[in-house]
Amino acid sequence: MIEKTDIIDAVYRVILERKAQPAEKSYTASLYAKGLDKILGKIGEEATELAVAGKGGVRKEIVSEAADVIFHMLVLFGHYGIAPQEVRDELSRRFGTSGIAEKESRGR
Repeated sequence: MIEKTDIIDAVYRVILERKAQPAEKSYTASLYAKGLDKILGKIGEEATELAVAGKGGVRKEIVSEAADVIFHMLVLFGHYGIAPQEVRDELSRRFGTSGIAEKESRGR
């Protein structure tokens, strides 16, 4: 059984496997075959569904839609070869810093 703390990495490894060795009945492989625009579209679609679930306030739906967003985000990471640890590292870097101050530090 996969430890809950390792599930993001485990899912990411499977995503990379599907990318490298596409199977005919793999949803992930089908996303990669359709290209970046399809992957980005799914992220947008799932983020919208998460926002709608958030507005509805049904906990189970929010959790389910959040999992969909995270999955599709991991597919995007796989497209670019970004390991989930890179995002963890960035969050660690930002931790304890005001969001306003952090944005100002990026010069945006």
